[in-house]
Amino acid sequence: MLARKFIKSALSINLKPATITSIPLRGYSDEPVRTEKSINQVILLGRAGADPQKRGNEEHPVVTFSLATHNNYRYESGDWAQRTDWHRIVVFKPQLREAVMEFLKKGQRTMVQGKITYGEITDNEGKPRMSTSIIADDVIFFKERA
Repeated sequence: MLARKFIKSALSINLKPATITSIPLRGYSDEPVRTEKSINQVILLGRAGADPQKRGNEEHPVVTFSLATHNNYRYESGDWAQRTDWHRIVVFKPQLREAVMEFLKKGQRTMVQGKITYGEITDNEGKPRMSTSIIADDVIFFKERA
């Protein structure tokens, strides 16, 4: 009986998408802009594929490194296999850039929290290529056991 009341009251709730009302954009309309909340969050735990590299210039420095994650799976025959995925990690935050350059080494286990981004980069031959990167908000370094 109590469960029916709960279900009935839960179904009667009129849920609306979360919206944020903000200041109107100039030159477009006097109506407030409504935006929906969205989430772009990635957490990876794996091993660094190489020592981090500093790129960019003095005005816009960036640190990049690759991170390997893997999945183990079993074939119907009973044999085990492992698939490795490689992720391109980019670090823009000044203090985090310095910490990554100082502490992260090839093969070290690390956890990265950030957001995924898609873009286009130009390769050495001048051809545009699609690129997927993780923009790091936080990097945690793990020490190997002694």
